[in-house]
Amino acid sequence: MNIEQLYEYCLSKKEVTEHFPFDDNVLVFKVMNKMFLLTGMDSWENGESAINLKCDPDYAQELRAEYESIEPGYHMSKKHWNTLRLYKGELPPKLVSELIDHSYDCVVKSLPKKLQAQLKDD
Repeated sequence: MNIEQLYEYCLSKKEVTEHFPFDDNVLVFKVMNKMFLLTGMDSWENGESAINLKCDPDYAQELRAEYESIEPGYHMSKKHWNTLRLYKGELPPKLVSELIDHSYDCVVKSLPKKLQAQLKDD
């Protein structure tokens, strides 16, 4: 997955917006104003593409044990976030897409019921 594919994939999801809330480098995708994916643009430009994704804590541990390219979230809660080092080439594209979906779903499940209903109605 390249940065354009990542961008298109994230924006194809319901109620997703893009932001640069921290600086001109860190691209953040949010669903209903809650972060589900972060990535540093400079990492893509330097050939070291990586993304941070929200993850169920137990599943996060399983993924870290199985894949060397999945680590505790860089500059994030180590319990709820993973960093995927895409540049290492270990992670199948299908898994990366599934983990993006999982992150999106984790955030949606944490939203108030009213906002969850709004997402379903769209």
